Amino acid sequence: MDIVTLAAVAGNLNVVGYGLAAIGPGIGLGILIGKTIESTARQPELGGRLQTLMFLGLAFVEVLALLGFVAAFIFQ
Repeated sequence: MDIVTLAAVAGNLNVVGYGLAAIGPGIGLGILIGKTIESTARQPELGGRLQTLMFLGLAFVEVLALLGFVAAFIFQ
């Protein structure tokens, strides 16, 4: 194997690693939004406050996805 082939394989593994890293935040977003909708249905008067907390949680979950993306480039 030459060096070009090894570099191509390493690049492909980084893409697979990021794909696997994106699964966790995707599941987290589904749970977060689902529970917010469920809570709003139970207590509609807290809808605005729950929505604010949901967006805060959404930001934290998205940071995990971005860290996975950045880590794929850092650990080449």
